[in-house]
Amino acid sequence: MFCCTESEITLRSHFEDAYRRSRVPVIQEIERRVCGCDYGGNSWTTKEQADALIGQLRLDKHSDLLDLGAGTGWPGIYMAKETGCAVSLVDLPEIGLQLAKKRAAEEGLEQRVSVTIADAADLPFAKGSFDAISHSDLLCCLIRKDVVLQQCVRVLRPQGYMAFTVISITRNLSKTQHERAIANAPGFAEIEIDYHSLLKNTGWRVTDWSDLTDEYRESCVRQIDADAENQSALENLLGSQETKERASNWGAKLDAMNDGLLLRELFVCQPA
Repeated sequence: MFCCTESEITLRSHFEDAYRRSRVPVIQEIERRVCGCDYGGNSWTTKEQADALIGQLRLDKHSDLLDLGAGTGWPGIYMAKETGCAVSLVDLPEIGLQLAKKRAAEEGLEQRVSVTIADAADLPFAKGSFDAISHSDLLCCLIRKDVVLQQCVRVLRPQGYMAFTVISITRNLSKTQHERAIANAPGFAEIEIDYHSLLKNTGWRVTDWSDLTDEYRESCVRQIDADAENQSALENLLGSQETKERASNWGAKLDAMNDGLLLRELFVCQPA
């Protein structure tokens, strides 16, 4: 059962629009510059980070991987291609998963890639269905973070691993700084407690943690540069006003990162 607030519906609509444009050549070119891939991903996960996830999740040809918030299949399809694992892609916007199925077919991976339209807070899988779970910058776009993490505990096998990236707001900011952070973060990035505590409270043990904020900042710089170099093509696709707003938004986001208002972290964990 999908129960979404008006804000969640608006955010989902934003992702649907992005997925529809994801296979336009200029968008693919920009994505290759920013992340080193052209799947139409909606996270900041780079190819180098996806390669690292393969090791962090202990993936091999015998693994069953669950990729939540999978969108058009990045990085789940890539990890299946590189390791031979089976991957279940889960998301709510159907258009993203349709594109993921098409990409899997293009890669010759139809037998190892499945797609499911589902809410990450209500996963339609039996207990202990997967060896590994990944999600990239997903929790910062969801309200029910604790429920999602509890669902992940349920469907992961006891010795399995979950690895995920998340964007959050730096703690103990001034009111003005906090307002800027909110304006430049994903829709539901703010949390009452830190992620280490949230994971502990939802049945997880953190085995590894990395601060990816510098890489996040570098990706944003590449995004700004790639957009500028492809401005004419973007204007043809989006119109001059939206292209201008897009550039302004990237610039404001980069300023917020430079001022230490936003974080991007990687967590690797196991059921406690």
